[in-house]
Amino acid sequence: MNDKLILKNNIRKVRAEKKLSQSALAEMVGVSRNTISSIETGQFNPTAKLALVLCIALDKRFEELFYFDEQQM
Repeated sequence: MNDKLILKNNIRKVRAEKKLSQSALAEMVGVSRNTISSIETGQFNPTAKLALVLCIALDKRFEELFYFDEQQM
């Protein structure tokens, strides 16, 4: 696998479209608001379980929330 691939996400965009605050989404999925913030900014990659729970909470497929971006060197 390419080590330059960076996992990115559309959680902030989808959350805003659904008019959810970070706190509201965090409560829905059982994590802290800081965890949601860290995921949205790419500082933290969620576990597979949390990623799937986020998909369910936001009513999106995995591919709609998460994608790879190649890191530029």
